[in-house]
Amino acid sequence: MKCLFPLLTALLLTNAPAWASAPLVVVELYQSQGCSSCPPANANLNAVADRADLLPLSFSVTYWDQLGWKDSFAKPQFTQRQWDYARAQGRDQVWTPQVYVGGRKTVVGRDAREFGDAIAASRPAAGAPQLQVTSREIAVAMGKGTGDVWLVRYDPRSENVPIRAGENGGRTLPHRNIVKQLVKLGRWNGRPVRFVLPAAPSAGLVTAAIVQSGKGGPILAAARG
Repeated sequence: MKCLFPLLTALLLTNAPAWASAPLVVVELYQSQGCSSCPPANANLNAVADRADLLPLSFSVTYWDQLGWKDSFAKPQFTQRQWDYARAQGRDQVWTPQVYVGGRKTVVGRDAREFGDAIAASRPAAGAPQLQVTSREIAVAMGKGTGDVWLVRYDPRSENVPIRAGENGGRTLPHRNIVKQLVKLGRWNGRPVRFVLPAAPSAGLVTAAIVQSGKGGPILAAARG
C-alpha cells in the first residue's frame, strides 16, 4: 500500500496538461481585406506568426466592407473588441491597420521596424497567473489581480485570399493566424479556476487562452495548447 499513492500521483501528473512555462506576448492586428493600407501590416504579422514567445492574432473587422469588398473573415465581435481597446484608452476612433501589443501599446503596424520595436519593448505582466490549455479545457492558476478569461481559436495555416473588388481588387493576400472563434468564458479572481470549452467551429485550429484586465484592458497572461 505504501507504493500505491506515489504511483497514482505519478500517473496523474503524467496525464495532466503542462502549465505554460512562460506567458506569451499577445500581438493583435485589426485589419480588413478591403483596406489598401493593411497588406504591409498583415505581412508583418505573418512574419512573426510562428514565434514561440508570441501569440500573434489577426482580427478582421467589418467597417470597411462598404468599400466594395466584404472581408471573408470579419465579425462584428472583432470590431467591438477593437472599440473596447479604443474606449479603454480614451480614444474616439479606430483605424486599420492597427496593432495592439499586450493590450497596452498600439501602433499602426505597417512599418516593420515600428512593429518590431513595439514587440521588443513589451513584457508579460508581473505576477501573471500560469495557464493550462487543451482543446477541451482552460485552467488558470492562483495569481495576483483579476481579469476576464477568453478562449481564442485561430487558424495557423497560410490562406491566400483573392480579392476581386474594392481597394485591393486584383490582389491575392496571404493571411496567417486568422481568429475564427472568440469566447469570453468568465472571470478569474486570483484563485484557481477551470473552464470547459465549447466545440471548435472547424478542424485544424489552435486553442489559446487570454486573461485580460477588464474590457479593453491590459493582458495579464496568455498561452496556447
